[in-house]
Amino acid sequence: MKPINKITSVLTPLDRKNVDTDQIISKEFLKRIERTGFGRYLFYHWRHRPDGSEAPDFVLNDPRYAGSEVLVAQENFGCGSSREHAPWAILDYGFKVVIAPSYADIFYNNCVKNGILPIRLAHQEVTELLEKGKKAAFELKVNLEEQTVSGEDGVRYSFNIDPYWKEMLLKGWDEIALTFQYEEKIAAYEAKQLV
Repeated sequence: MKPINKITSVLTPLDRKNVDTDQIISKEFLKRIERTGFGRYLFYHWRHRPDGSEAPDFVLNDPRYAGSEVLVAQENFGCGSSREHAPWAILDYGFKVVIAPSYADIFYNNCVKNGILPIRLAHQEVTELLEKGKKAAFELKVNLEEQTVSGEDGVRYSFNIDPYWKEMLLKGWDEIALTFQYEEKIAAYEAKQLV
């Protein structure tokens, strides 16, 4: 995984509640075994009309948000099934940060384990960001070390994150990489077992 600390990006305002994992990545796209290549299917049925053409009114098709690394949505983001493909699609599309008032627990954990920073802000703070992002391209600075989200207009919000997850994201570690930090101790323990 790549370390995350400071991200500066225009936010993408997805002003929807209860976005479930089947909307994030629909079941017909789960046939791949790699973790890559899912970005093109992110929100596929919202991004496309039934004939396959782009839906011009969907936010990901708006050129103002091209290249955005921060997705902002309403509460209960990532509800539904526990499919890990959902964070894979978000990350593969290019989002490194998701901001919402609340998340489904499994989705939240899957984000962190796959290198996405899920930030919880108060409902009113998220609503303010969504409104600013819908009016014009609105730039945010996310600082994981300081645990802050700052807007180009001077607004600044603080967020909480478990210290364990914070360290994992700052260092770019997944749980396997964390295990390797204890490789010498593991080897010493195994050597004692062979005696």
